[in-house]
Amino acid sequence: MQRELINRARELLADGTVDRVLGWQAGQFAYDITPAVFTDAGELEAHFVYNEFCADNLSKYLIKESEKEGKVLAFLKPCDTYSFNQLVTEHRIRREHVYVIGVESYGKADVEKLRARGISGITGVETVSGMLKVHTMYGDESVPLNEVMLDRCLTCKSKKHVVYDELIGEDGDVVADSGRFDMVEKLERMTAKERFSFWQGELSRCIRCNACRNVCPACTCENCVFDNPGSGLQNRAARDNFEEKLFHIIRAYHVAGRCTDCGECSRVCPEHIPLHLLNRKFIKDFNELYGPFQAGEVSGQMSPMCAYTETADPEASVVRKGGAE
Repeated sequence: MQRELINRARELLADGTVDRVLGWQAGQFAYDITPAVFTDAGELEAHFVYNEFCADNLSKYLIKESEKEGKVLAFLKPCDTYSFNQLVTEHRIRREHVYVIGVESYGKADVEKLRARGISGITGVETVSGMLKVHTMYGDESVPLNEVMLDRCLTCKSKKHVVYDELIGEDGDVVADSGRFDMVEKLERMTAKERFSFWQGELSRCIRCNACRNVCPACTCENCVFDNPGSGLQNRAARDNFEEKLFHIIRAYHVAGRCTDCGECSRVCPEHIPLHLLNRKFIKDFNELYGPFQAGEVSGQMSPMCAYTETADPEASVVRKGGAE
């Protein structure tokens, strides 16, 4: 598919439909993929990649790119399109400045799981009939892709693109029962003490690198409270157990009703903290309190948090005959 994406990008650049392309390129290592902007065919041929390591959600990068003159071509995977829609809804992306090509994705590989199998010296990957063929300095290895897939891909909510101008590859379906709330339900069944112990053990590893905030498509404030030295919450290593939890709790509340469950926060965390579970708890609560709701599924659809009505509030004490108290 990589060749098909490059060829189509070259065509759109050549005919003036777009003047730059947002995609992926390899970093220092083959598995170290990073988002990149390409402006001509030569750059595309030399550096553009699309493979099983291209997990980055490109939607957040369109906030700045869509403010520039001209139109940018963006290759978006199914999960990326939910974030894209949500950012358009929030007026953070100028839709008229983006040409979206949806690209199929049925799961991305987790390099940590490959390393756990003793695979090293990776120089490239490709999928053949459900098997991930890993090219290494020491020869090729083949493993079932579903056994080395990113955890977020194993419980993906949807393989379907919710927005695109054209599609390359096949479109999938919304996954009715992906099991993405299984761990949330497990945590809910714990006692308060057990849950506290679980999160204390996870969040105590946080080094406040801000990777989760910086990659999150829902964290787009021009000025973040955690960067304000006068707030008492500025970026710094936690000095006590309370502060190490405060950052993540505030961030989870901040994106409630807007998180599309793309899982980028957990993917980029250098300490492997399952931060997505905090967001999934809120998503699960929204579904139970307000009915099924998926942020980013429909462009322009507001979160239940922004759609209060006097007769439909889940808080029983608020709703009374004749209106709110």
